[in-house]
Amino acid sequence: MIYLDHNATTQPAPAVVQAMLQQMSSTWANTSSQHGPGQDAKRALGAARAVVARVLGCKPVEVVFTSGATESNQMAVRGLLAAAEPVRRRVLFSRVEHSAHLKLARALAESGVQVDWLPVRADGTLDVAAAAALMGPDVALVSLMAANNETGVLMPYEAVAQLAQNVGARMHVDATQLIGKLPFDFAASGADAVSLSAHKFHGPKGVGALLLRQGTAFVPPTPGSQERGRRGGTENLPAIVGMAAALERLGDLEQQAARIAQLRDALEAGLQQALPATHVWSQQVARLPGTSYLRFGQLSVDVVLQRLDTLGVAASSGAACSSGGSEPSHVLKAMGVPADEALAAVRFSLGSDTTHGDVGYLLNKLPPLLAPLLREETTTPSTTESP
Repeated sequence: MIYLDHNATTQPAPAVVQAMLQQMSSTWANTSSQHGPGQDAKRALGAARAVVARVLGCKPVEVVFTSGATESNQMAVRGLLAAAEPVRRRVLFSRVEHSAHLKLARALAESGVQVDWLPVRADGTLDVAAAAALMGPDVALVSLMAANNETGVLMPYEAVAQLAQNVGARMHVDATQLIGKLPFDFAASGADAVSLSAHKFHGPKGVGALLLRQGTAFVPPTPGSQERGRRGGTENLPAIVGMAAALERLGDLEQQAARIAQLRDALEAGLQQALPATHVWSQQVARLPGTSYLRFGQLSVDVVLQRLDTLGVAASSGAACSSGGSEPSHVLKAMGVPADEALAAVRFSLGSDTTHGDVGYLLNKLPPLLAPLLREETTTPSTTESP
């Protein structure tokens, strides 16, 4: 199997599995217990926290362990909003946030919070001028992803953080897709809160973190005695140790990103040469190194994914959490892409374990399968009505 769906999840690295197994067999006690085994577990938790802080450029006290990015996002927005001054009851989200985050935005709106939307341009980039125009003294916080999970487009979160700071608002960054793919430094980000999830960088599923800047006013949505009172519940120590091991093994991300970007560019160029009907979204703007979001004419994504499956290639129709539905991507909709084109969207997301051989195999095998279908598409009158 050639795995080209790294934006959805990644395989746990051997070092991660080994670290988790060792932890479960040696320091398995509750970190809140006062006896010897409990204190051993507490020290293991502290060591993992120190690793996360060192790699991500924050203080250990600023690391709050969670079950993953969705929880971290919810905690950040609800906790920062609850701590905001009463006059600040407006929250800004971009229109291309993860689908789970958009559900939170809708829930807030239904509860009486004013939600305004940061627009994106046709190439998927954020309209910073429009974002600046939406800022004001009634804004409690801005929540923006660092990189889009579908297009891979990098968002100017540092510039938006400065805009938020100028009006006294808080800034939350969903860095789920960025961390592990490109260098990230919390101290320099300008953000008050940052979300991440371990399974995006070869760590285990079910664990993540919220980086919360020290001194930031915050009301815990799930209070408890753990995590300095910011998140109740016994810490998932095996998974936390696994996440720390995954971060510690990342290595030189700039060098790795350059290699993966070369593979992505070779893949796109090869497909566009062999199949001229190939269209790549956001190809000319700054993207994650391994993300390629494209369509082959208007071939149904289900048809393309079926052909890929017969070749032993794993890809997706976009966000894993919303794949399989008949609705076009909300990201492409926000970019102004027609529904019939959006329904043809295929996402390849390469990773650190992707090779030249993987790309060569796909370029050799896929075009012969799709070319006849594309010829048929151009000679058969369309009966599809625009929604």
